[in-house]
Amino acid sequence: MGGATESESTDITRYKYFLILTNNPMVAETLGDQFPIEFLAEASDRDVLLRARDRVHLGHRVLTAPLSGSVKPWETPYRSIMMTAEREDGVDYFSLVNMERALSIINDAKASHQVTCDAIDRDFQIIDLSLMERALPSLKATGLAQGQ
Repeated sequence: MGGATESESTDITRYKYFLILTNNPMVAETLGDQFPIEFLAEASDRDVLLRARDRVHLGHRVLTAPLSGSVKPWETPYRSIMMTAEREDGVDYFSLVNMERALSIINDAKASHQVTCDAIDRDFQIIDLSLMERALPSLKATGLAQGQ
């Protein structure tokens, strides 16, 4: 996933300072033309958290709360997290603590949520997408969402 390439369209601004890890197809489809997306198509919400935690160990920072929103973490199968695209020296302690806390909450929760109908599944995708869209102004204000 990732949308049009620069050669296909020159009116799309690509952002280089962060990426979005997600298992939400709506996030990948809606934001993939503007932002680097690592779409984990068959991953659970826990898998997305583990991938983000692994990236933190490699020197990336978490830019959005891994368990944000008003939906209880164990109620939704979708998870999207914005992270720095480039590695930094060392491990960011704050990011690591946030990821470990999120994983602990998910691990202590009941088994993975199973969506029972398409309408509910779509609602969970929309909620997750709206959380990513609401984080964008903050990233732009800090300079992390500057076009290349």
